[in-house]
Amino acid sequence: MQLHAFRFNIVGQWAVTTSVDYSLAQLIQVIILLSTGGNNGGGYLASKYEVIAIHAAILLSHAVINSLPIAWLSFFGQFAAAWNMLGVFVLMIAVPAVATERASAKFVFTNFNTDNSAGIHSHLYIFLLGLLMSQYTLLGYDASAHMTEETKNADKNGPIGIISAIGISIMVGWGYILGVTFAVKDIPSLLSPASYFSYNAIAQVFCQAFKSRYGSGVGGIVCLGIVAVAIYFCGMSSVTSNSRMAYAFSRDGAMPLSSVWHKVNKHEVPINAVWLSAFVSLCMALPSLGSLVAFQAMVSIATIGLYIAYALPIFFRVTLARKHFVPGPFNLGRYSVLVGWVAVLWVVTITVLFSLPVMYPVTRDTLNYTPVAVGGLFILVLTSWVVSARHWFKGPVINLS
Repeated sequence: MQLHAFRFNIVGQWAVTTSVDYSLAQLIQVIILLSTGGNNGGGYLASKYEVIAIHAAILLSHAVINSLPIAWLSFFGQFAAAWNMLGVFVLMIAVPAVATERASAKFVFTNFNTDNSAGIHSHLYIFLLGLLMSQYTLLGYDASAHMTEETKNADKNGPIGIISAIGISIMVGWGYILGVTFAVKDIPSLLSPASYFSYNAIAQVFCQAFKSRYGSGVGGIVCLGIVAVAIYFCGMSSVTSNSRMAYAFSRDGAMPLSSVWHKVNKHEVPINAVWLSAFVSLCMALPSLGSLVAFQAMVSIATIGLYIAYALPIFFRVTLARKHFVPGPFNLGRYSVLVGWVAVLWVVTITVLFSLPVMYPVTRDTLNYTPVAVGGLFILVLTSWVVSARHWFKGPVINLS
C-alpha cells in the first residue's frame, strides 16, 4: 500500500504542476488580450499552441531555478512567501477600495448564483461544488515533508511547516476571497461572453473596479500581474516538491530507471528528477491541444490523486498499525486516531463531490471525467502491483542508523 500511495502522490504532484503552470499560461494569455485592446477592442488572443509554448517556457524556467544550489532555492522561496503575503493584502484592500460600487455583506455571505449557465439551481449543490476549489487550493502543504532531508530538525519543523501552511492559507485566502467578492455587484455581466474583459472572471472583477473609478482598466492588469507572479512562484515550489518526491521514490527503487532519477549533482540537487518533473508536467498539458475536457480530466488527478495519497497512510495508521505505530516527537497524542478518521472520511466525501457533474444537462462535453481518470490510474497502479511490483518492492529504504 505504500507503493500505491507513492504512485498516487507522484502522479498527483505532476498534475498539480501541470495545472498551476498551465493556469499561469492562460492568465498571461488574458493579460496580453487586455493589454492589446480587450475582447471587443481588437485585442490579441493567443492560440492554444501559443499557450502551450508559454506553458513550456514557464516549466523550463522552473527547471532552471530548481537546478540551482539550495541556497538560491531558499532565497526564491523566501521571496515568494513575502510576495504572496504582501500581494494578497494589496489585492484584498485595493480592489474593493477602488470599486465605486460594492456588494453588501448580505450579498457576499448569503447569495447563491442560481442564475447560471451551468444549469445548477440548488443552493446545497452550489455550496458543495464551491468546496472543490478550496480543496484544490489546500494542496501542496506536504511540500514540507518532501523537503525534510534538507530541513534542520525535520521531525518537528516538518509538521510545523505543514500546519503553518494550512493555517496561513486559510486566513489569507479567506481575506482575499472576501476582498474580491465585495467588489462584485452583477454576476451575470461578470460572466457574459460579450464582455470587454471576458475569458477570465477575476480579470473582469479587477479591471471593472479600476475602470469604474479611473476610466481605465490598467490598474486591474497590474493586479493580474501580481497574481501571475504569485502563481509563478507556486509553480516553482511545485517543481521542487515534485523532484524531491521523485528522488525519494527512486531511492526506494520504485520508479523505472530509479538509478537515473536518484542521482544528485555537486550541490546535492536531484537534477535529473527536476528535469523529469518538468518534462512530465509538459506532457500532461498536451491533451489540451485536442480537448479541454480531456485535459480537465487529467488535471482532476491533481486533487483526487493527492488526497488519496494523503489518506491511505492515515487509514492504515488508524486501522492495521493502530497498536504498534510509534509516534514521532510531534504528534496529536490521544486525538491522533480521531483526527485520522475525520481526515479519511473527509477524503472519501470530497472524492465523491469531485465526481459529481458540474454542468447540466450532462453530455459528452460536460460529463465529469474525474472518476474515469482516477479510476484508470487506480487500475494501472493495482495491476502493476499484482503483476510486478509485489515481487521486488520492499518498502522505503532506511538511511538512518
